[in-house]
Amino acid sequence: MLQAYFESIKYAGHLLPVSFLRIFLGYFYLDLALKDWRRYVMVGNSVSELFIEALNKPMMPDWYRILLSEQIIPHWNIIAFIVIGLQLAVGISYVVGYVVRPISVIAIFLCLNYLTLSMVDKETFFKLMIACHILLAWVGAGRCLGLDYYFFKRRRGLWW
Repeated sequence: MLQAYFESIKYAGHLLPVSFLRIFLGYFYLDLALKDWRRYVMVGNSVSELFIEALNKPMMPDWYRILLSEQIIPHWNIIAFIVIGLQLAVGISYVVGYVVRPISVIAIFLCLNYLTLSMVDKETFFKLMIACHILLAWVGAGRCLGLDYYFFKRRRGLWW
């Protein structure tokens, strides 16, 4: 497997800059998950306050407003664990380079959620993040400097 890791640079070296982007985004999501873990789970700040502030946004779709008020706010502690777990899964997958394509679809949905909840000043950032995740899914960024090349070489498919 280690040989396939170094072989990936030789055969998929054109993806090297995209791999550095993938590793950076993985670190970003790992850092975000650890900060959210400390802020919402360890300290116990209410995530529901953030959602209640988001309900006052005038541009929020009605279906998302209903989902927030009826499902997410009453069960905010479970939702916080799920979101932090997804952030951790995205971060580990991007750093290691394993199943990057399916995980990037999950990351796109996370960014869409943040985009819906975000304020106006962060809108451009989340749109750029969605574009980066689409790029990672499109080119299969785990094939260079990642474990996806090992599996791509043996079993071709959409996952790798």
